[in-house]
Amino acid sequence: MAQQKRGLGKGLGALIPPAAGMPGRDQAALAGQQSPSARLGQQSHQVGHGGQDHQSADAVPGAYFEEIAIAAVTPNPRQPRQTFDEDSLDELAASIREVGLLQPVVVRMVMPGHYELIMGERRWRACQRAGLDRIPAIIRESADDGLLRDALIENLHREQLNALEEAAAYQQLLDDFGATHEELAARIGRSRPHISNTLRLLNLPPGVQKRVAADVLSAGHARALLALNDPQAQEHLAHRIVAEGLSVRAVEEIVAVGDGSSARAPREPRGRTPTPPQLRDLADRLCDVLDTHVKVELGRRKGKIVVEFATLDDLERIVKVMSPERSESPEVG
Repeated sequence: MAQQKRGLGKGLGALIPPAAGMPGRDQAALAGQQSPSARLGQQSHQVGHGGQDHQSADAVPGAYFEEIAIAAVTPNPRQPRQTFDEDSLDELAASIREVGLLQPVVVRMVMPGHYELIMGERRWRACQRAGLDRIPAIIRESADDGLLRDALIENLHREQLNALEEAAAYQQLLDDFGATHEELAARIGRSRPHISNTLRLLNLPPGVQKRVAADVLSAGHARALLALNDPQAQEHLAHRIVAEGLSVRAVEEIVAVGDGSSARAPREPRGRTPTPPQLRDLADRLCDVLDTHVKVELGRRKGKIVVEFATLDDLERIVKVMSPERSESPEVG
């Protein structure tokens, strides 16, 4: 299915230029060897949301991205992990069939057309179970993991990814390259709560992830769905969001009053004045600026703005955003 192909080669794959862009390689011959889906994926890396061109990923020293044949990959004989949970592999394979593989494996070339796994044997095995012939891979030419990790983080700072691709990139940097939440937050200019909340999107069921990957559901919609514990309820409400064009605020209200499976939207409590659209729009804008949840409420005589924060450090970050000229004031607490 075309929709399933969309996920292949994204995540970290979108942060590394393809092999055809590497100096010293026969670009024409290499392009001829690649599958049409791989060439299409390379073209899509140069286009941001809405079809507008954006700055492409910088070259990564000692590494390039390519979609390679699964049969051309052999496991690392020095892999310390010898057993893989069968049920977990089946679940991952089902997710790959639905969404695609968002976290490319890392390999090294042992001879032309043959590769050895460095990272990602579980993903490679799951792709085999999913029936894929090719797998997105970062082909590493340098043994310096730190250099590759740093280059990926730098590219993540400037590359436009959708929310699910961003989450997959964070997860792979954490798992495969030993990055930390603090390092990611500092290097890409995001807060730790933003990174943690984005990573939670990977806990959504595959059907919902697929809608996020296709930009049918926004990151705000997806985060609201995470408040539901039942995957079926998440799927049901995701369908409603698309079918009824529900706003993020409407989804949050549905989740707050029930499990999300009700066919009817929640009623406003008696005596409570409905929030005017202008205030909802203002709250959404504040959420984007402050990178946290914001409520704007208007009473009969006065109103109030409620800004949520996760930690004291997060509160200090919000204060600095709201009042940059006072960033040198004494720390909170």
